Amino acid sequence: MTNARLRGCLSIALAVFLLVVGLEFAWAQVTGTISGRVEDATGAAVGGATVTVKSLETGAARTVTTDEAGNYRVLSLPVGSQEVRAEKPGFQSAVRTGINLVVGQEAVVNLKLDVGQVTQEVTVSADTPVVDVTTANVSGVVGERQIKELPLNGRSFDNLITLNPGSINYTYKSPGTVTSQGNTFSVAGRRPLENLFLLNGIEYTGSSQLSITPGGVSGNLLGIDAVREFNVLTGTYSAEYGKRAGAQVIAVTQSGTNQLHGSVFEFLRNSALDARNIFDLSATPGVKGTAAPFRRNQFGASAGGPIKKDRLFFFGNYEGFRHRLVINNVSVVPDQEARQGRLPNSATGVYTAVPNLRPEMLSFMSLWPQPNGPEIMVPAAAPGTGLVPSGTAYSYNGPKQSINEDFGTVKGDYNPRNEDSFSISYTIDDGNNLSPLADPLFGNYITLRSHVASIRETHIFSPRVLNNFSGGFSRAGFALDSFAFATYPPSLSFVSEQGPGGIVIGGGTTTTGAAAITSPGPNNAAGARNRRNLFTLTDGLQISSGIHQFNLGGWFQKMQDNENTASRRLGVANFASLMTFLQGTTTTFQIVPNPTELAFRSWFAAWYAEDSMRLRRNLTFRAGIRHEFTNGWNEKFGRAANYVTDANGVLLTDPQIGKSAFTKNNAKWLFGPRVALAWDPFGKGKTAVRAGFGIYYTLIDNLAFLLNSLPPYNGSVTFSGALSNFLPITPGVQPPPACGPSVPTPCSTFAPQGIEAAAKTPTVNEWNLTVEQQVGSDIAFRIGYVGSFGYHGLLSIDPNTIPAQICSTASGCAVDTTGT
Repeated sequence: MTNARLRGCLSIALAVFLLVVGLEFAWAQVTGTISGRVEDATGAAVGGATVTVKSLETGAARTVTTDEAGNYRVLSLPVGSQEVRAEKPGFQSAVRTGINLVVGQEAVVNLKLDVGQVTQEVTVSADTPVVDVTTANVSGVVGERQIKELPLNGRSFDNLITLNPGSINYTYKSPGTVTSQGNTFSVAGRRPLENLFLLNGIEYTGSSQLSITPGGVSGNLLGIDAVREFNVLTGTYSAEYGKRAGAQVIAVTQSGTNQLHGSVFEFLRNSALDARNIFDLSATPGVKGTAAPFRRNQFGASAGGPIKKDRLFFFGNYEGFRHRLVINNVSVVPDQEARQGRLPNSATGVYTAVPNLRPEMLSFMSLWPQPNGPEIMVPAAAPGTGLVPSGTAYSYNGPKQSINEDFGTVKGDYNPRNEDSFSISYTIDDGNNLSPLADPLFGNYITLRSHVASIRETHIFSPRVLNNFSGGFSRAGFALDSFAFATYPPSLSFVSEQGPGGIVIGGGTTTTGAAAITSPGPNNAAGARNRRNLFTLTDGLQISSGIHQFNLGGWFQKMQDNENTASRRLGVANFASLMTFLQGTTTTFQIVPNPTELAFRSWFAAWYAEDSMRLRRNLTFRAGIRHEFTNGWNEKFGRAANYVTDANGVLLTDPQIGKSAFTKNNAKWLFGPRVALAWDPFGKGKTAVRAGFGIYYTLIDNLAFLLNSLPPYNGSVTFSGALSNFLPITPGVQPPPACGPSVPTPCSTFAPQGIEAAAKTPTVNEWNLTVEQQVGSDIAFRIGYVGSFGYHGLLSIDPNTIPAQICSTASGCAVDTTGT
């Protein structure tokens, strides 16, 4: 058997195997398609014409033959500048240049052949139409020119996602949670956690508890010089896309070409160019302050070119980010009298000794910076008697923030022959962020390293049949350490051999009313670790036959999520007021006494089949089905804990512990039909009417943050009363027994959380109708309606909440005395 036949048989066997076992979702398109019709001078179809599409960047060429109706379609073409040539004996050759193919696009290029000799050639240069009249997806491409030339503070290319209609930045993040530092966004009203990022066809994961959106410690998604373009699929996309029901962001990195190209850059921001902020105060009253010292440098270089002309290419990129900022910080701290155990009377303002003072609490005052600003005054307890001291004062400080981030990409492309092409790429983002907290004596140190590696092979069986295979690995490793910048004695630690814990004091001297006192101590999430790994295989088979284009494929993904994100491992003491703090009496004291890293595992898979039919020259109809399934959410060592209910719906006090967090896997038969059409009503390639409907699922792949804080491994334990009664706490030792009628103090109360044990997969039914019109050479207007209905979404609720009852009469609700 020849090598060519052997390679062909192996590719067929691989495609069949992947389809049979039902691998995940189709390979995410990182290419484009060119289709069209070849006619003679009278408008009659020219069948049997040879159409060749050539990449002007790499020299790669693909050849097909028109059918009896003169139609042709060339699949899976690299993005970039293309040339289309049509030839047939008895006709002059027709050449169309100026075609810039973008990711996910199907460009329509019609050609006309005039009678003449083949050696005669007619060349027409024209831009690719702005409106895609054959694709029914609701999407928008952000091209290379926009990415490179639009000004972006921080050079974060994902900020351009909002250039698409219906897309907004989502800035809210729940307090006290651990998140990666990237931007989050909402598309067409969907949740940020429902979006999916793909880089060269492989999922680009972050390590956030909320949206797992990729991003670096600088808060940016670097790589403007490395990313060529990206396509944002916002709704009713085809069956080859899945796993999440929100936007699919498909980014493609630069590649080498036959021309050596590169760039070197340096961007600088500093305080000499900044205006003074309203909080940039001077220590001297009446004198305006100056802008805080600030230095930011972004620098790097990129290069690409041929290793062997038309066959082997390389590309590489590096970008560095350096950020130094002095933060003008204002803290509310105990005043000098309070540091001596004396607080003002709320009526007269006269300082007196705190009754029942615990002398050891005075040493905790060193956790706050010294006051260097004015006393905070509050209204006296007796109305109309003026202002009195609160026992607190302002402290002005200038702690420094330091961010370092490095981003790099390497990519190689190899075309050994016309029937095969290979591409391999690797991207890394590595950074650290040292930022002060509201109490400048403490800070957060965040490290985040992300990797994305991919390999892709395209094999052409014939001009009408080709197969794309890709495999890849994505990883995000996140760590948050929070600590004091100075060394404190062990007596100020709640946990033996650890640093100080957190302190939260309610407003006011004795009760409430004054400005909230800045909480000293580390971040509640100190010590959090999250390492998320994704291993992905995809395969897609494309068959073009007459008016049909069949897409068949599958996807498989294995996930590893190792998390140790239990909060309050250093302890958090809550006090009602500054007085109760000095008396050492807590309202609550919370701690995770035995933090444990859990190893969650899952796999996801899907298969799909779809037919895109060119019913008329100006009408394309697409119909497909996608089946997704998973093995649930499991813990490698059988430590998945979750709270479940009994047969009557009453929550059991002891959690269920085992391999899975679920009592039932409801994600085995997730079928999602997809139908859509694209119509060019005038047949001029400048107007598109699109409509579609689909059912989409968000596979549950990010539950660790919900299940990582459950007893017996990471349960948060609550105490109350005198702080000295339960300190110091020894790491790894089980807490006192749970509080009950016969349990003496100190006792503990768990603060459980969990997820519905038989949770169903979040589902969205989506439909749309859009009209797009090209005006001029490079402007298009779009108007549309996108509707959706979502159900089975994950919500945070308190199961102890008493449902509200609406009374039918003003006198109140009737009391049921029947006992029913």
